[in-house]
Amino acid sequence: MENKSSVMAGLIAIICIFGPSTAQVLKLGFYSTTCPKAEGIVLDVARKHISLAPELAAALIRMHFHDCFVRGCDGSVLLNSSNGTAEKDAIPNQTLRGFSLIDKAKAAIEKQCPGVVSCADILALIARDAHLVAHGGPHWNVQTGRRDGRISNSSEALANLPSPTFNFSQLSTSFASKGLSNKDLVLLSGAHTVGIAHCGPPFSNRLYNFSGKGDSDPSMEKKYVASLKKNKCKTPSDNTTIIEMDPGSFRIFDLGYYQRVKQRRGLFQSDAALLTDSASKSYIENQLLKSKNEFFTEFAKSMEKMGQIGVLTGSAGEIRRQCSRVN
Repeated sequence: MENKSSVMAGLIAIICIFGPSTAQVLKLGFYSTTCPKAEGIVLDVARKHISLAPELAAALIRMHFHDCFVRGCDGSVLLNSSNGTAEKDAIPNQTLRGFSLIDKAKAAIEKQCPGVVSCADILALIARDAHLVAHGGPHWNVQTGRRDGRISNSSEALANLPSPTFNFSQLSTSFASKGLSNKDLVLLSGAHTVGIAHCGPPFSNRLYNFSGKGDSDPSMEKKYVASLKKNKCKTPSDNTTIIEMDPGSFRIFDLGYYQRVKQRRGLFQSDAALLTDSASKSYIENQLLKSKNEFFTEFAKSMEKMGQIGVLTGSAGEIRRQCSRVN
């Protein structure tokens, strides 16, 4: 009797820690019988549109990240609001792009299998497929079975999305709160190799007014600061000029981002912060010793972990008929 009580207490403790989501897990091919063409439809949409606008691949993986870090991977970032209070209205999300591709994939799937495939799953799938089309990889497994959330608050986006001004401690805490390790932090940051940014705050502060005295961020390599001020962000008030996060190869998913960070040429303070922790710095140096395929393998594992953050399954949430609004 005592042993049974101990086992029961242990089970209760596990449930309390991990919550009910572990009882119903995602799986590969979730729609294989209910909507067998779903994943193929998403890939077809990616092939049709990403080939014409390959830069959207980076935008879609960013959208997936922003979705998963707020309320979990529940498609809440896709919801519109009538009064400007949805996640997509929050300042960090106002530069998200690619919503129309989600809508196109959803509309095509609804014609085949109405009310079956979630918007959250479509976002997770197209974030992967877009990179296969644009860059030939990396490839990662996307388990499906997510359901769509009904709540979307801009305040929660501000509270949960890591800021580009974060130091390493803040980044580490943010990722740990989602069940991700510091190694995941470094690996997922590798997606910045195909990323772009805009001149203007907070980035322009690193060039023109880092400490409020008209100075530059000393953690950024001086020649790079001078180059950016001369050729890209020519004035502190420029909010529109685009900067590649991995200049020279930003259309190629490779290890270039880590090389830039090591050279102290990361655009954001959060990029530079990766060098301020010894373990993180070591991860970066180790990545640069590996092949691109080895990087892809490790990156895929972290993407798969991220894609399972706080998912709704079973009877939780809903399957939206339109991704931009609840049923």
